[in-house]
Amino acid sequence: MLATAATGTRAASAEGLQLVDFADRLVQPEQIKAAGFGGALVYVSELRPGATFDFKPVTRDYADRLRASGLQIVSCYQFGKPGWPTPSDFTRGYDGGAADAQTALRLHGAAGGPASAPIFFSVDEDIDASAWKNLGVQWFRGINSVLGVGRTGIYGGRRQCGWAIADGVVGSSTSPGHRWAWQTKAWSRGEREPAAVLFQREVVTASDPGFVIDGIHVDVNDVLAPDFGQWDLAR
Repeated sequence: MLATAATGTRAASAEGLQLVDFADRLVQPEQIKAAGFGGALVYVSELRPGATFDFKPVTRDYADRLRASGLQIVSCYQFGKPGWPTPSDFTRGYDGGAADAQTALRLHGAAGGPASAPIFFSVDEDIDASAWKNLGVQWFRGINSVLGVGRTGIYGGRRQCGWAIADGVVGSSTSPGHRWAWQTKAWSRGEREPAAVLFQREVVTASDPGFVIDGIHVDVNDVLAPDFGQWDLAR
């Protein structure tokens, strides 16, 4: 099934399972399921000062209701953001990565996330190779020091995902040929990372409201591998 923008319905396609992530407000599990989606990416990060989102951090109650509805769950982390008083997480270096991983691990566990599931950490801007080498990879190595490489994943554009894979700071899916990379179409310039397990095909922006469920804007993600980091899979 393939999501169609701003309609709250889905059209037949060979794309397979799709997940939502939240760009606006929290969507109730029954509404996600009714719209034809297979699950959600949930945030295991605190709400940054000044933000009013109601989906950070994910709660145990919400995660339990997703599971009860037969929906898949994947954990992701993002606290800072460009243009906010709290800067992008990747700028926090090795020690910041270790601290962020501790927070992610705590919130993931509190929501019922299993010890085998990866957590995808966001690089939410189109950083260049210099910024990756001087800042980004050090942040991920700090994350690795807490989670281990095997449970560390990245969210980013084609280049950022490729660098993380090449530098060995993200783990491997149990699906052959796939790594814990969640690629966004933003900043990817039409290129695809073949090892990614998730692809964010629809991103809510000011000029494009994207997909809407019950009046709430959501991002849409294609699942690219049987093991895409979901909680309810034995590894």
